[in-house]
Amino acid sequence: MSTDSTTGSASARFLFPRWANYLVPGLVILAIGILTYVPLVTWLFISPETTDVGYQPEQPVAFSHKLHAGDLKLDCRYCHSTVESTSYAAIPDSKTCMNCHASIKSDAESLRLVKESFSTGKPISWLKIHDQPDFVFFDHSAHVNHGIGCVTCHGRVDQMEVVRQEKSLSMAWCLECHRDPTPHLRPRSEITNMDWAATQINKTQAEIAKELLEEYQIHNSAFLTNCTTCHR
Repeated sequence: MSTDSTTGSASARFLFPRWANYLVPGLVILAIGILTYVPLVTWLFISPETTDVGYQPEQPVAFSHKLHAGDLKLDCRYCHSTVESTSYAAIPDSKTCMNCHASIKSDAESLRLVKESFSTGKPISWLKIHDQPDFVFFDHSAHVNHGIGCVTCHGRVDQMEVVRQEKSLSMAWCLECHRDPTPHLRPRSEITNMDWAATQINKTQAEIAKELLEEYQIHNSAFLTNCTTCHR
């Protein structure tokens, strides 16, 4: 077979370079790696379990839920007054704060912004912690009036100096409760009681849940898991 000085033998022109021997196995290994680790990477960098749980921003005013809700036993509804009647749990205005602090520690430096807000009418720019996407509809009143306590979604706020997000609030997390709310049900009178347990009334959680499912008319599991329940 003829050759020339620039290309060498004719057959040599059709030989793959040596590195090509590793190309196909390398692509196979890469594909396996992607299929294996993409879910892990997604969980690490996109899942609410890692992006949202533990979110604990510094607020403009160092308000201690541990002091107010825990030590002083203030009911959550004193500040979040609309939680039983509307979808939104109201953030208290400075007037609510000054109901107490006009005479209690009124000269404390930590209350400076509160007093300025009260005198000027300019609201304090609190940072929202438990925030759902705009395409998700969440109704606080529907939950608390059907026996779901604050602690279920917010954790032991009464033990937090600075409030943090304790639950992922992901769709999977919500659906787990919508499919079977019985572990979380409690009497409406105990909605804000962070320490409440069914054993305090000499019943098991299953027993109290069975009663409340009937009393609160929680029967339609198909509705609870229907897309339109949360996405309207």
